[in-house]
Amino acid sequence: MQTLIVLLLTFCVAIITTPLTIILAKRWDIVDVPNNRKVHKTPIPTIGGVPIYISFIVGLLIADPFEPEIKPIVIGGGILLLLGLIDDVIDLKAWIKLLVQTFVAGIVVYYGIMIDFISPFGYLIEFGFWSIPVTIIWVVGITNAFNLIDGLDGLSSGVAVIALTTIGFISILQGNIFIMLICVILIGSLLGFLVYNFHPAKIFMGDNGALLIGYIISVVSLLGFKNITLISLFFPLVILGVPFIDMFFAVIRRYKKGVSIVGADKEHLHHKLIKLGFSHRQTVILIYTIAIMFSAASIVLYHSTNWGVLIIFVLLLITIQLIVEMTGLIDDDYKPILNTIRNMIRKKIK
Repeated sequence: MQTLIVLLLTFCVAIITTPLTIILAKRWDIVDVPNNRKVHKTPIPTIGGVPIYISFIVGLLIADPFEPEIKPIVIGGGILLLLGLIDDVIDLKAWIKLLVQTFVAGIVVYYGIMIDFISPFGYLIEFGFWSIPVTIIWVVGITNAFNLIDGLDGLSSGVAVIALTTIGFISILQGNIFIMLICVILIGSLLGFLVYNFHPAKIFMGDNGALLIGYIISVVSLLGFKNITLISLFFPLVILGVPFIDMFFAVIRRYKKGVSIVGADKEHLHHKLIKLGFSHRQTVILIYTIAIMFSAASIVLYHSTNWGVLIIFVLLLITIQLIVEMTGLIDDDYKPILNTIRNMIRKKIK
């Protein structure tokens, strides 16, 4: 009952603070102006992270979690919110953002939240000093993955709700009430914001919101799945399948084209789906469906034996490959599996 109350309260705070933020953003001219890389046609306020962070903090004050791990979440989230706000106004260079993100990831390490070891098939492998760079890469990677998919109304916030719901559910199975509570607070904040962010959006999440959400999820996933088996480390990767797919293949695509891997383009998953003829709303709902599929797979993965994990892992790899080929996420001509199937069909017809 208390959990439901916290969820409703954070939802209400976001419902109230988001329109106020929209008014202030328009007054201060903090808006996202349309260009050839963006799909919206009119300037839209782009400081969505502010009402999300406010409602999240209010939720924490109400729930009053006593674990010390809440400090790096609040401090790091605040720093990245500020970084995103500055970037949304003056467009910071990529290396500056990466430097700040690395510093914030260092705060996570400072508070002792690290991937210290894994135990694949009963064998203990300790990372030692390497737990620091592994943790930093993890935090920075997930943070940026969410920033990359924030390209359509309600996309990043909706995918975050799906991911947090899954992490929260698994945390209940593990008996980790603290993680569940953090997830519920952030879900309430995001759902309230999503009322104004879903298509047609009245406000965008912006880099400030995307970095904030990605960071909190990265820390929550670390707290929920660290120091356990090798298989368990795949849970957050599967849960966050959509942003990871988009980020991973964006790097490959840009590398193949010989352009900067941190540059922007109009070749992300949502762009590709729109090019295939899906509407704005249909594209978002389709990506939600893919995210739900990955989340469901992670829950099945949690209850699977080693052989079950292997089967699910292979099926997921095939699914990812098909998504990449059907959408042209790397290149429109990259279709090895689909071409093989077509050739087999042609031979049978002949």
